[in-house]
Amino acid sequence: MKLEDAARQLEALGNPTRLAIYRVLIRLGHKGSPVGEIRKKLDIPASTLSHHIAKLVHSGLITQERDSRSLYCKADLKNMDALMTFLVRNCCAEESCIQVAK
Repeated sequence: MKLEDAARQLEALGNPTRLAIYRVLIRLGHKGSPVGEIRKKLDIPASTLSHHIAKLVHSGLITQERDSRSLYCKADLKNMDALMTFLVRNCCAEESCIQVAK
């Protein structure tokens, strides 16, 4: 993952509403959720939700699929894994990771 991609994703998650949306979708896993159900769970106006979902889609954190009349959102678990790997890849690279017991 490139630094710019990670920064874009972290910026998208830096908003409390977008983070809440993302957490709902992460909990649901591969099945995702219709947009209307996300709105109900988080009690967000439709226009606000649409704006935040667009930002998450643009950053690559979620995907959208239409199924008949419903628009489903799903967390892109592969991109989530790539972001987490990017963040911890060099953990303690310059020091020991051994934790001292308290």
